[in-house]
Amino acid sequence: MLSKYPIGTVLLSTDLQKSRAFYADALQLEILEESDSAIAYAASGDTRITVTSSTTGSNDEQTKAAWRVDDLRAELEWLKSRGVTPEDYDTDELKTVDGIADRGTVWAAWILDPDGNALGVEQEK
Repeated sequence: MLSKYPIGTVLLSTDLQKSRAFYADALQLEILEESDSAIAYAASGDTRITVTSSTTGSNDEQTKAAWRVDDLRAELEWLKSRGVTPEDYDTDELKTVDGIADRGTVWAAWILDPDGNALGVEQEK
């Protein structure tokens, strides 16, 4: 039953104003709801990202959410023009070239929000 409904991602932030500047200003996501404890942003269709106030924030480096895009390089150029730089990785598990990793079935890149939440941007091959 749940497979027919949109899903939303909830991220933690220790500073909602910095998060607001990132999501609303840099990424240009529309604000759907805003309170002292959370801000919900529109994504494609009925999906949304909600950033909630937290005293601890996130403590791991795992990807929290990912967008599927048609043209990864164009999206990364747009992000760079907004002051958002993709992360570079060079580990045994993950290597990026110009911010992009070959993940088998997708090309992938990651950006970090002000709280270090890793957000993926992917393009199917």
